Amino acid sequence: MANMKFGFTPTHPGEVLKDEIEFRKIPQSHLAKQMGMSYTILNDILNGRRSVTVATAMMFEAALDIPADSLMHLQLKYNMQEAQGDSKLLSRLAEIRKMVSVF
Repeated sequence: MANMKFGFTPTHPGEVLKDEIEFRKIPQSHLAKQMGMSYTILNDILNGRRSVTVATAMMFEAALDIPADSLMHLQLKYNMQEAQGDSKLLSRLAEIRKMVSVF
């Protein structure tokens, strides 16, 4: 499990949300206003520059009827795959594993 690799490019939940609002022909500015969110924050989420939080996932669920837990699952998978590419983190994890193997 420590060396688990994914064989695909991670999907940021914003991509799914962006596809959905484009399919429904909902202007981003309109959705942002309905959700009480700034256009900039919404656009950042939809373009993968900002993470979906529990609160924003629940707001998207209320506005678009997309299950919040599905969005959070996508965000978790995205975060995990991004972490797998972080060489500093991977180096630190290797050091931790080496230290605990002494016990």
